[in-house]
Amino acid sequence: MSEPITKPSSTRKHTALPKARILVEALPWLTRHHGRTVVIKFGGNAMVNDELKAAFAQDVVFLRHAGLRPVVVHGGGPQISAALDRHGIASEFKAGLRVTSEDAMDVVRMVLVGQVQRELVGLLNQHGPLAVGITGEDAHTITATKHRPEIDGQLVDIGRVGEITEIDTGAIEALLADGRIPVVSSIARSQDDGHVYNVNADTAAAALAAALGAETLMVLTDVEGLYEDWPHSDEVISRLTAAQLEQLLPELSLGMVPKMEGCLHAVRNGVSTARVIDGRVQHSILLEIFTDEGIGTMVVPDGYGLDDGATGATGATDASGRGDKGDAA
Repeated sequence: MSEPITKPSSTRKHTALPKARILVEALPWLTRHHGRTVVIKFGGNAMVNDELKAAFAQDVVFLRHAGLRPVVVHGGGPQISAALDRHGIASEFKAGLRVTSEDAMDVVRMVLVGQVQRELVGLLNQHGPLAVGITGEDAHTITATKHRPEIDGQLVDIGRVGEITEIDTGAIEALLADGRIPVVSSIARSQDDGHVYNVNADTAAAALAAALGAETLMVLTDVEGLYEDWPHSDEVISRLTAAQLEQLLPELSLGMVPKMEGCLHAVRNGVSTARVIDGRVQHSILLEIFTDEGIGTMVVPDGYGLDDGATGATGATDASGRGDKGDAA
């Protein structure tokens, strides 16, 4: 009896195959970052656009479920400006920082803790009981003293703006150990005078990243990148060392200075990489940390080798003076 004749089988085209390839591409990054702390500064358009806010929350929850330990630090520049306007208080910036009177400080505190933080915690907790909101005041997480920036050789009083003097990571470490996502509002209390101070969110995120021994600091902003020769070229710098960044700092716009000074502080105090990424792009965090291409600038310590996991980041921060005002709340 002869065997039945069968046609050669053909491989079925699976529509989900591209998704599988993306997951496989992410595997080295998942392995490298598993169990590591990632501090993310939430700011820019991602704070005011509903789709970007939702995508940001999804990214952070994905990191948590992928085995990383995300910590979110936020300011609230746009929301604070709107609230001050409603209260008849003018918004004024000096040295890239918001001038914060006592009346303005009450509004800042109300907006950061009662509005921005609660909305962000709510978005994250749509995906499970994960996020817990705290402020720099809680458990002495951030201690500050009055900051007086130097303008034209003179120290200037800009009100209740704080300069960080100490970080206590105990509360954040306890939340991370419990599997939670800490969401930190960038305000602090002074042990000198007992006052509450508004702290630049970029600076706060960098200080927390260093104190936590984070693997990565990620700063969301509204610019594409650091151009090599703006405005003559739109070629971006994909990666630079701490020393190279230090040389570029005097050329940056005032709003970008806290971001890049924060990156510099982080990588010079134990953080492996600091990245500035375009928060106008949906899922920018995942694109940066889990893909070969990346979309942001990566700042690395001096002497950081090409084979030390530093590949895969592109984009940069605007050195042209085109940058935003930052979160000098």
